[in-house]
Amino acid sequence: MTNYKSDLLRLLDERGYIHQTTDAEGLDALAAKQVVPGYIGFDATAPSLHVGSLVQIMMLRRLQQTGHKPVVLMGGGTTRIGDPTGRDESRKMLSDDMIAANIASIFSIFERYLTFGDGPTDAVMVDNQDWLGQLGYIELLQEVGTHFTINRMMTFDSVKLRLDREQPMTFLEFNYMILQGYDFRHLSKDMGVRLQMGGSDQWGNIVNGMELGRRMDGADLYGLTTPLLTTAAGAKMGKTAAGAVWLNPEQLSHFDYWQYWRNCDDRDVGKFLKLFTDLPLDEIARLEALQGAEINEAKKILANEATAMCRGADAAKAALETASQTFEKGQIGGDLPQAVAPAEGISVVDALRELGFAASNKEARRKLDEGAVKVGGEVVRDPQHLILPGADAIAVSLGSKKHGLVTR
Repeated sequence: MTNYKSDLLRLLDERGYIHQTTDAEGLDALAAKQVVPGYIGFDATAPSLHVGSLVQIMMLRRLQQTGHKPVVLMGGGTTRIGDPTGRDESRKMLSDDMIAANIASIFSIFERYLTFGDGPTDAVMVDNQDWLGQLGYIELLQEVGTHFTINRMMTFDSVKLRLDREQPMTFLEFNYMILQGYDFRHLSKDMGVRLQMGGSDQWGNIVNGMELGRRMDGADLYGLTTPLLTTAAGAKMGKTAAGAVWLNPEQLSHFDYWQYWRNCDDRDVGKFLKLFTDLPLDEIARLEALQGAEINEAKKILANEATAMCRGADAAKAALETASQTFEKGQIGGDLPQAVAPAEGISVVDALRELGFAASNKEARRKLDEGAVKVGGEVVRDPQHLILPGADAIAVSLGSKKHGLVTR
């Protein structure tokens, strides 16, 4: 642990958010004496963010908790291009209406984590389409393009890795880093933003934006990245066999969200409690020291805290009660994911897909073949098996941890 003066860097350091900083001493001194507006950019490619974005959301929450101003940058403009970082192919183009709808939906997530308003430390959400959409191409080339060299751009991981894998990269995507750098410059000039944060894969883009702000305006800017977060088993955060762990309830039920945290690896409990809850560090130290079966109580606390923050206290309480009924009392809880069967019934394969237990028919058939699927408490292996619920719902289970209901 570094002996930081500011509450901001001390909190980020204690809870494990810091991977790299461009000038830790300078940022620490600035945060100790004034309100620092800081931003993180988010894509608007879907109506919800998933757990893979949660570290960044929590970083903005920590910024506000320590008396600074979070700026949520939605990439309404850059979404039209697509960040090539870590991708082997171009993103599909979205219409303006789809992007606007996605941003509105994503805002509902941030309202749970941040306090928005007009005060000095209140959060604001901005859309880079508002300024990138006004840029003329010649103006962009003259004002911004002169500060970038092709030689340097070719060394960026987002470009280099794509070309090393011999995957095509469009000129449109090649421009992404210029526009992202311009975002930092614009926010510093128009809103006094001094800090950009992001995942470790964004380091090059952040430094790029800092340099652009310095060259064009003489601005003194800072960057900070978080570690690449994986589970103890080496899996990427936010992904499961059944798909992404979405933050919006329209994309993932409260119970499934709660279960994601409840089912985490024993080795991840302490780390996740620090990153994704507001529990005091001494309480977290007590919980992560639990051994054997007692660690399950720590996992329930993690699931309750993380779900209450994202979905509300009532959702966390209902999910806990459903888990208690389903796993401890042998009953079927009412908060389980549900699939609605038509009058003629639904095949077990379709039911597994609709419940989110399988991403495809092929995966559903494999689970059936493995004997991992139960319908009404009985193992089912036949993909043609028809589920015909009557007045009562029929329980469908995948393994010992995934349970759902098929209703009329």
